[in-house]
Amino acid sequence: MAADGDAVEGAPGPVPVEGHRAGEPGLRRAATAVFLAGLAVFATLYAPQALLPELVRSFEVSPAASTLAISISTASLAVGLLVLGPLSDRRGRTPVLHASLAATAVLAVLLALTPVWELVLVLRALQGFALAGLPAVAVAYLREELHPSVSGRAIGLYVSGTAIGGLTGRLLAGVLTDVGGWRAALGGTAVLAVGCAVAVRWLLPPSRRFSRVPREVGLLRQLAAGFTDPALLALYGLAALLMGAFVAVYNAGTFRLESAPYSLTPALASLVFLAYLLGSVSSPTASGLADRMGRRVVVPMAVLLMAGGLALTLLAPLAGFVVGLTVLTIGFFAAHGVANGWVAVRAQLGGRAVGQAASLYSFWYYVGSSVGGTLAGRAWEHAGWPGVAVLAGGCIVGALLLTLVLGRTRSLNRP
Repeated sequence: MAADGDAVEGAPGPVPVEGHRAGEPGLRRAATAVFLAGLAVFATLYAPQALLPELVRSFEVSPAASTLAISISTASLAVGLLVLGPLSDRRGRTPVLHASLAATAVLAVLLALTPVWELVLVLRALQGFALAGLPAVAVAYLREELHPSVSGRAIGLYVSGTAIGGLTGRLLAGVLTDVGGWRAALGGTAVLAVGCAVAVRWLLPPSRRFSRVPREVGLLRQLAAGFTDPALLALYGLAALLMGAFVAVYNAGTFRLESAPYSLTPALASLVFLAYLLGSVSSPTASGLADRMGRRVVVPMAVLLMAGGLALTLLAPLAGFVVGLTVLTIGFFAAHGVANGWVAVRAQLGGRAVGQAASLYSFWYYVGSSVGGTLAGRAWEHAGWPGVAVLAGGCIVGALLLTLVLGRTRSLNRP
């Protein structure tokens, strides 16, 4: 991606402008807007995770079927990334982001009014596609519009926004479910989505450094270019495996907390998602460590931390499960935050479309979420928590192997 961009997003004629630096209003507005977008998108995406037992009771579906409320959204989100990522490389980052948030908010309102299970799944599929606008453009936007000295930390802040969004959606849904059932829970999430969409519309600075991918570069050729770098391929695989493990643990964890011997209410069970607060801290912290120690060192350390956390969840006492879940969450967001930023840097240095590479990373991330979340429901039904741990543990081992591949790939002037 060229260093120079457009004075007005999409206008012809590059104008040499610097990215927003520390202390500048543009940096604060961009970082805050993308943080709020992450909050809205991930609260909306994962709020139903706290409702899974309630959905089983309300719609008389199986635990495995209830997980489709998450998996169908993440699957359609993955598909949306393949469309919206290339679209943002041609049309610009901010138009895609604003349209995404607006559609997400409208669909969130409709979901709270839905009467039948099949329609819930249809609307969640449409919402997943709309949600793809944020992960398709966020990292590329921050990499382009911010000065390199601050972009890494801003990307870490964005990832922390996704963590806090996931936490907020789950906590809000859990509390409101006790008050008024699943409709109240999804209605509260809809109010949050609408508020954040309005705030982002006001705060987000327009792109100044965006450069269109030429029209003569076909979409298939552009897509294929994202699969020609071994490091990018390893990062895509890492995204799928880490997210598969993470969502498997949290999907099945909801059922475990509401089952004997813990038998927690939805509101109490949702408190376990407070672990996301530490995850939101671990992402920017790990990004800072990666700037000093190198990404090739920090990512495997974070994956090992996930493995240790998963092992602790096998302990019988509730405290052991909560501590293990917290450690796993810290490790996951640390690894994801660094790997996510690594994709943008690698693509930029390799002369590939940053938006396309970031979208491919997110595509595999949500493929992992969809597959891992669905398999977790089946593992829980057939083998309980040990079966879920085996599923998640296999994903983590695969992720560790990919970090060895990353350690051997050729550096493009950066670690």
